[in-house]
Amino acid sequence: MSMGQFAYANNSNRFLAAPELAAQPFAVVGIPFDGAVTNRPGARFAPQEIRRASLMLCDGLHPYFGVSPLGHLGDGYDMRLPNASPLPEVRQHIERQATALMARHHCVFIGGDHSVTLPLLRAAKARHGELALVHFDAHCDTWKDHFGEPSGHGTWTYEAIAEGLVSPAHTVQIGLRSSGERAAREYVQDQGGLIYTARQMRGLDGAGLQTLIDQILQRLGNRPCYLTLDIDCLDPAFAPGTGTPEPGGMSSSQVLTFLEALAPLHMIGMDCVEVAPAYDHAELTSNAAATFIWTYLCGQVAKSMA
Repeated sequence: MSMGQFAYANNSNRFLAAPELAAQPFAVVGIPFDGAVTNRPGARFAPQEIRRASLMLCDGLHPYFGVSPLGHLGDGYDMRLPNASPLPEVRQHIERQATALMARHHCVFIGGDHSVTLPLLRAAKARHGELALVHFDAHCDTWKDHFGEPSGHGTWTYEAIAEGLVSPAHTVQIGLRSSGERAAREYVQDQGGLIYTARQMRGLDGAGLQTLIDQILQRLGNRPCYLTLDIDCLDPAFAPGTGTPEPGGMSSSQVLTFLEALAPLHMIGMDCVEVAPAYDHAELTSNAAATFIWTYLCGQVAKSMA
């Protein structure tokens, strides 16, 4: 089945300048949708900006993992989506395309707003069973409605737990700090999961984060795990180009420490969402996103070669 049935893009703009997706074990695919944002739109333009930022990473080995994803990676371009359709219909398109991609590749999806994660989890759960979830975010995304609407980019975690897509006890949220009612803000913890707020991590470096990392590794074990990274987990100083920036967030080095140390988990896929290029400065946000995706891929490639 040709990837042309799933995606399209300018052939000259691929993540890490990797070749078009064919039989490679790892895939990068864009999801250009931001129809569920509540503040500043524009995340639909993130896939191509993150790809462009990644080109500075394409000619060397990762300094920690000692590998490059090149030779193992193909770019599947962007999903074809009906951007003017209602969210449930868009999600059906995402799930259908993700299902076909996940059957052949370990996928990293570039969003898009965070509403795209729910159909990705549906596709992943159908293939791997109930999942563990590592969720980087400033926001809990566990509201039961979306400002009066039944679903959106702030409800998907609640929906994923309610649908049985992820195990509550094996759900970890990292970087939370936004305002919100207690029932939503601490929902994952109330369900038996782990929450590490940005406040808890203020001033912690690699060694200081290790206690948290060890707790996550022990809790999640070898359960199939999906990683979703909302770029607004970062402080706006590191990622101004996002729809709902929240001061007081994580540093880029803190996120990289987590990504490197959590690589041994049984990861089955990742997404990076909520990059809004129109609000970026000096491509800080796109560069951070590209580096996070590259680091995740290097960790998984290194593990596959061990």
